[in-house]
Amino acid sequence: MTRSSLIIATRESPLALWQANWVKSRLEHFHSSLKVTLLGLTTSGDQITDETLLKAGGKGLFVKELEEALLQGRADIAVHSMKDVPMELPPGFSLPVMCEREDPRDAFVSNQYTFLEELPLLSSIGTSSLRRQSQLYAASPGIKLENLRGNVNTRLARLDRNEFSAIVLAAAGLKRLNLENRIRSYLSIEQCLPAPGQGVLGIECRSNDKEVESIISPLNHLETALCVRTERAMCQYLGGGCHVPIAAYATLVENKIVLQGLVARPDGTLILRAKQAGDVSTPELLGINVAKELVQQGAESILDFLPRNWSRSQ
Repeated sequence: MTRSSLIIATRESPLALWQANWVKSRLEHFHSSLKVTLLGLTTSGDQITDETLLKAGGKGLFVKELEEALLQGRADIAVHSMKDVPMELPPGFSLPVMCEREDPRDAFVSNQYTFLEELPLLSSIGTSSLRRQSQLYAASPGIKLENLRGNVNTRLARLDRNEFSAIVLAAAGLKRLNLENRIRSYLSIEQCLPAPGQGVLGIECRSNDKEVESIISPLNHLETALCVRTERAMCQYLGGGCHVPIAAYATLVENKIVLQGLVARPDGTLILRAKQAGDVSTPELLGINVAKELVQQGAESILDFLPRNWSRSQ
């Protein structure tokens, strides 16, 4: 290795900084002579917190400024929560590293109640995710769901001001920030299928920078990478992102990849599910096959309907 320094582009939220610093420490562990520094950036997604991601412009709002820093040579890599990364990367970028997955589940957080099932009729739950929204409506039709954006601490503060009866957050983020004590219970995978890539940190770099790819390669976790490739292939085939309630979660079981996929109406009145196993050598093919099964069940009627005709007030 000839390079002596590396710059990480990162969002400046507490969770993003934790993630970038974790990657920094692991890189310095594997390369003792490498000096790693952080370039903190505020993304459009961080600035727009009073609208849903659907209205604001989608998940790409969280990565655009980081990718610009890579393109301009101000940074060498960017660290992302994979559930925030659009399904298609712009030309010139690659995601060669998926770090080992943290807990993929969603967490039920409340100051009054322990379980989702305990919520009284018309209780309000804060979430900005259409994926969570659809599954929560299906599990508990009598609740009210309200938009909740911002970083983890901002969301918890709004809960503590009694703006909601409960909120739902990714368990991984709470654990990474040492806020596991705020979790009252976990929503099971069956209750709330995760977003593609949930719990996974991905490292993005310029696709022609082979030296950087070599430096970051020790952080790649093969099992996690196979699963995320499968999940993202399903979503890419369906053409969905934050605009549509799509969920995908893959695991390795006895040398096979098992993928569960879901497409739902935002109000939870129709949820389509598919589950298949496939060979580890063809993760994208499995993702596409599960997507095709969902299409056969009628997923296109949901995908064609959104987002044009959907509003949270319906």
